[in-house]
Amino acid sequence: MGNSMGGMVTWLWGEAHPDFMDALVPMASQPSAMASRNWMLRRMLIESIRNDPAWNNGNYTTQPGSLRLANVFFGIATSGGTLAYQSLAPTREKADKLVEERLAAPMTADANDFLYQWGSSGDFDPSAGLERIQAQVLAINAADDERNPPETGVTERELKRIKSARLLLIPASSETRGHGTTGTAKFYTKQLGEFLQGVPRRPM
Repeated sequence: MGNSMGGMVTWLWGEAHPDFMDALVPMASQPSAMASRNWMLRRMLIESIRNDPAWNNGNYTTQPGSLRLANVFFGIATSGGTLAYQSLAPTREKADKLVEERLAAPMTADANDFLYQWGSSGDFDPSAGLERIQAQVLAINAADDERNPPETGVTERELKRIKSARLLLIPASSETRGHGTTGTAKFYTKQLGEFLQGVPRRPM
């Protein structure tokens, strides 16, 4: 079981070690190549830091200011939920307050490590080996996930290639948080419990 990048790793483990587990629960991820807006915004995140003179080709002595700006920008653009933001920030003043709070929040990340983490997702693509997955699969995504939009139909299409797989798509609401929705267990606790109870246990 994994969330976001952890969900991506869950897909890969299911393919690489099909006999290791009875169940897979990848969340906030898709069993397809990193592409489209998801990668485009990650690429912009990376480029905004690399093009900051203060980054100095990675030889900085203090963290470049672009690190904080890029992180906040990416977070707002790719997580939070459209309905939630409308509820939390229905006026410019409230929206400004949210931005100011995020810019003022402690930032302990290191720019080079940050670039490596986000860049490492660029070659993610489990699509070639989905038929190798033997475990029962419950993919959990949110209908308002900005990074993995369900309207593309990608997840539903790829799940058909797996022996036993289904999708739990959490409906969007003012309580969900887009890509961050699966960080709150109340949205899937019941369904996950039922799924795990029904998973056949293979003999040891």
